[in-house]
Amino acid sequence: MVMSLGYPEILLSFLCFFFIWCFEKRNGLPWNWPLVGMLPSLFCHIHRIHDRCVDLFGMAGGTYLIKAIWFADLDFIGTADPANVHFIMSSKFTNFPKGVEFKKIFDVLGDGIFNSDSDLWSDQRKQARFLLNHDRFRKFLIKTTAEKVEQGLIPLLQHVSREGLVIDLQDLFQRLTFDTTCKLVTGFDPGCLSIELPDVPFSRAMDEAEEAIFMRHCLPESIWKLEKLLGIGHEKKLSRARVVLDDVINKYISMKRDQMGEQNQDDDDEEGALDLLTSYMNGSEEAKWDDKFLRDTILNFMIAGRDTTSSALTWFTWLVSTHPDVERKIRAELDEVAGGEKWRLFETEELHNLVYLHAALCESLRLFPPVPFQHKAPMEAVVLPSGHCLEPNMKVLISLYAMGRMEYIWGADAKEFKPERWITERGTTKYEPSYKFLAFNAGPRSCLGKEVAFTQLKSVAAAIIHNYEVGVVKGHPVNPNVSVILYMKHGLKVRVTNRWSS
Repeated sequence: MVMSLGYPEILLSFLCFFFIWCFEKRNGLPWNWPLVGMLPSLFCHIHRIHDRCVDLFGMAGGTYLIKAIWFADLDFIGTADPANVHFIMSSKFTNFPKGVEFKKIFDVLGDGIFNSDSDLWSDQRKQARFLLNHDRFRKFLIKTTAEKVEQGLIPLLQHVSREGLVIDLQDLFQRLTFDTTCKLVTGFDPGCLSIELPDVPFSRAMDEAEEAIFMRHCLPESIWKLEKLLGIGHEKKLSRARVVLDDVINKYISMKRDQMGEQNQDDDDEEGALDLLTSYMNGSEEAKWDDKFLRDTILNFMIAGRDTTSSALTWFTWLVSTHPDVERKIRAELDEVAGGEKWRLFETEELHNLVYLHAALCESLRLFPPVPFQHKAPMEAVVLPSGHCLEPNMKVLISLYAMGRMEYIWGADAKEFKPERWITERGTTKYEPSYKFLAFNAGPRSCLGKEVAFTQLKSVAAAIIHNYEVGVVKGHPVNPNVSVILYMKHGLKVRVTNRWSS
C-alpha cells in the first residue's frame, strides 16, 4: 500500500517511472536495462498489460523478444502472429506440451485437464468429450440454463428495475454462471443468484487465485516461491484461496457420495445421473477416480464454466449497451422470433440460427477473450514462422487480447466492435480459423465446451436484450483487470429498466 511507503521510496518510484517513460517515448519499445533487462518496463505497464501488448506487437510486427534479468535465462517471446499460433498449437503440438513449468504456475489446478499432458490428458479429454456431447447432458444443460434465467436472473432484474437500483452486472453474471456450472458439474445449485445477493466465498477465492497465477507469470520463480515460503503478497492470498476452494469442492464430493448412497441402484434417476460428477463416480470400475482427481476435475470445469462465460457476458453486454445500432439489429432479429410478442424468454432452439446475435457474440469474444493470454514452452529448439528462435523450455506468450486488435489480422477497423465482419455476403455466419480467432483455443486442445458456452451466452443475452434497457452508470470506469481471466477491474455498474413495463 502507498501509505506504508516513505517519501524517499515514493520519489524513487516516480523517478524510475519517469526515466522508463523517457526512454520508451522515443520509439515506444521497451528499453533493455543493464542487469534487469526489460522487467522495469513490464512492471511500469503492469496496470495496463493487455493494452501494452497491443502497442508492443503492433510496433514490432506481431512478435517481440522480451529480455529478462541478465544471466537468469528468463527471456521469453511474446506474439500475436497467427502463423506462430498455428505452428505452436497445431503443426508442432507435440513439441509444446503444458510441461512442468506450466504445472508449477497453475499448481492449484492439480492434475485436471488444463494441466495434464500425454495419456492423462488424452484419457480425460475423451471422457469429457463423451459426457459433454451426450444427449442427456445437453438436455440437462438447456433445462438448467432456462430455469436459472427464469427463476434467478429475471426476478433479480425485475427487482432492480422496479426499485431503480444500481447493480454490478459482472457480479450478477458471476453468480449466474457459478450456479449453473455448479449444477451441471456437481448436481447441486448453491443459489447465489438471488435478490439477497449472498456472500460467495468460492467465487472470491477463485478471483484471488487467478490474480496470483497472473503474477507468477510476471515474476521470476524464485521470487514468487520466496513469497510462498514467507506467506506474503499474492502467494498468501493464493494459499488462503486454495483452502476455500478445497473445502467447498470436498463438501460437494461428500454430499454426492451421500446422495448416491441413499438412492436405490436399480432406480433410473433421470436428473441425478446427468451432472458430470455423478457420471464420473458412476463410471466403470476401470474408470472410477479417487477424490483428488474428482477435486481437480471439478475445479477445472468450474473455472471453464463460471469464469469464461461470465467474463464473456460482461463484456458483451457492455459493448451492446454502448453500441445502439448493434443493439437495434439484435432486437430486430429477436422480434422476428418473438412474432410481435413483447415480454418473452426464448427457447434454445429458437436462438440457434440467429446469425447477427451469433456474430455479435463472436465479435465481443474477439475483442475481449475471457482468457487473454496463453504461454507455451518447447521441449526441443525450434524456429517460429516469424523467424524467432525458441530454445528448450523458453516461454512464448500468446496474447489473445492483442491478436483481436491487430490491423494486419483484422483490417484497419480491428479495434472497432463490428459484428458484420462475421457475416458473409449471403447472410450466413463467416468462418474464421481458430489460430486467428483463438477464444476457444486451437488444435488438439480446442475447447470442448464451445457449444455449452454459446447455449448459455445466447439464452442470457436474448433474455436481457429483448426485455430490458441496460445503461452503464455515467462516469463508471471500464478497464480490464490484471488476471488470467479478463474481467472488468471495477465491475460493470448499470441501471436496468424493463422495456415493456407501462
